[in-house]
Amino acid sequence: MEEDKRLAAFKRLLDIMDELREKFPWDSKQTIDSLRYLTIEETYELSDAIIDHKYDNIREELGDLMLHLVFYAKIGAEKEQFDITDVLNGICEKLIRRHPHIFGDTVAQTAEDVKANWEKIKLKEGKRSVLGGVPVSLPAMVKAYRMQEKAKGVGFEWNKTSEVWDKLEEELSELKTEVEAQSEHIEEEFGDVLFSLINYARFIHVNPEDALEKTNKKFIKRFQYMEERAHAQGKQLSDMTLDEMEALWQEAKKN
Repeated sequence: MEEDKRLAAFKRLLDIMDELREKFPWDSKQTIDSLRYLTIEETYELSDAIIDHKYDNIREELGDLMLHLVFYAKIGAEKEQFDITDVLNGICEKLIRRHPHIFGDTVAQTAEDVKANWEKIKLKEGKRSVLGGVPVSLPAMVKAYRMQEKAKGVGFEWNKTSEVWDKLEEELSELKTEVEAQSEHIEEEFGDVLFSLINYARFIHVNPEDALEKTNKKFIKRFQYMEERAHAQGKQLSDMTLDEMEALWQEAKKN
């Protein structure tokens, strides 16, 4: 019964997409190129909802993304390139092929074994580099995290968390040296520090992108509290001394 509901809901979306594509002017003129930036926006909206653990919003944003996926498949069918059946069967076959520990005879005891097998299978499929699957346009922090994960999948990894911390301290020292010398390598060394810090985050099981975004949200909340308190005093932050602003900041932290 539950399966029938899922299939009926998916068919309903497909039928609505067919109707919109045929009869609604905005939908009928869209292309895969015009949808691209909208899909990126929807993905970030889903990301915001996930970070805030707002499950009603997550459900809604997943629906928006699902619409986009169906939309792309509809356009693909019109161009006789692929359709929704091809898309769904394609991912099903890939999942079966890349999970031989479930659908085959391969033994995988841990999640790390699964990841390692995953990367090896992708190389057998013809990918020339383990890093080839990392999208070029990913934000730099997310890209660094994913590259490090993929390198780990083939065994290129530190043995101990302490070693990663030592490397971070080494990079910080090198950055300090270059800053003091006002050399042309400051940006490069700063990048090395960030890369090492992201690596350390992996070892302590922290997603650096999520951690930074949560700190961003915390800063926004506290800073806007300061603005409201300043306004209540008939002032703007720009009219206050640094000490006055620091007092409001500490008040914001307590509240």
